[in-house]
Amino acid sequence: MNPNFKIPTETVELPSKGLLYPKDSPLASGTIEMKYMTAKEEDILSNTNYMRKGIVLDKLMQSLIVTENFDYNNLLIGDKNAIMIAARVLSYGKDYTVNYLGEDIVVDLSKFDNKEIDPIIEEGKNEFEFKLPKTDNLVKFKLLTHKDQKNIDSELAGLKKLNKDDSSGSTTRLKYLITGVNGTTEQKDIREFVDKYLLASDARALRSFYAKIQPDVNMTFTYTDEEGGEEEVDLPIGLDFFWPDTRT
Repeated sequence: MNPNFKIPTETVELPSKGLLYPKDSPLASGTIEMKYMTAKEEDILSNTNYMRKGIVLDKLMQSLIVTENFDYNNLLIGDKNAIMIAARVLSYGKDYTVNYLGEDIVVDLSKFDNKEIDPIIEEGKNEFEFKLPKTDNLVKFKLLTHKDQKNIDSELAGLKKLNKDDSSGSTTRLKYLITGVNGTTEQKDIREFVDKYLLASDARALRSFYAKIQPDVNMTFTYTDEEGGEEEVDLPIGLDFFWPDTRT
């Protein structure tokens, strides 16, 4: 590479602070280095093959990340969200126009702070225990990674092919995040437990606890209606998130 050709980079703080990665991982530092978007990355965004496979954003993130010697598949979902927000700010600026209820709203992405990390998170350990309140079953679970989410999406796509009315998204996700039940770690036992023995109230409690401790970015904005009422709205991320000029 010509030594006179340089591109700026920025250090991005991970919501997990790196605590859930192995100590020998570069991500254990709690930060990741990213470069600004170039014409090469815009080519990635217009790659129809990537679009068809639903991997455009992942290919983009992988191209923008400068930090080396770590497996992208091992990124926690919350950390991946932070990287995506940072990539958008570095590439096109902090202002993102969202159409909500027919109204264009400019959202300042730089105000999206990382959630405060839960004190029960231990360094280098992605495993947690939770006693289900209704049945007292003791479950162990992990925080999901990019690889887990890919596997979940793939399984759900397969189930949809078998039955277009399939609606097992919630239970499928639970089967991937639960790693043990009352001492057993066999996948077939975990799947049977989720399908036949996990009460709805216990599942709701587990999901709530998971959301409480998961490191992530607060990806919501406040919408104020004409009467002054306020509503917290989840940030919609579509094609125009990285192609702002495509909005009409």
